Amino acid sequence: MIMAKKKEAKKEGADEGSCGDINCFRHGELPTRGAVLEGEVVSDKGKRTVIVERELVQYVPKYERSARTHSRIPAHNPDCIGAKLGDLVHIAETRKISSTKAWTVVDIVKRNTEGAKK
Repeated sequence: MIMAKKKEAKKEGADEGSCGDINCFRHGELPTRGAVLEGEVVSDKGKRTVIVERELVQYVPKYERSARTHSRIPAHNPDCIGAKLGDLVHIAETRKISSTKAWTVVDIVKRNTEGAKK
């Protein structure tokens, strides 16, 4: 039985090397769609997973004031990106990767140069 070769479309920004992750948006088969958000990595303890926190300002009509809130989003962190604790990153919406992850880190805006903060 002859197997057909799979077409490989070169994605923008993909380098010759491969990270070997099937859920990588550059080297794997994970499409991104929808929103692209910016946030800070507050946890990188999971395997290929980071928690990205976004600071939000929400208006409270009852008090006619604004309240500061935050949201924590679990995102896939491919080996070729390698975001660390304290980095400022862009995350893009994608299909569900696991029960909690539906976002992936697409690039690092600013690396954390000072030590890891708690």
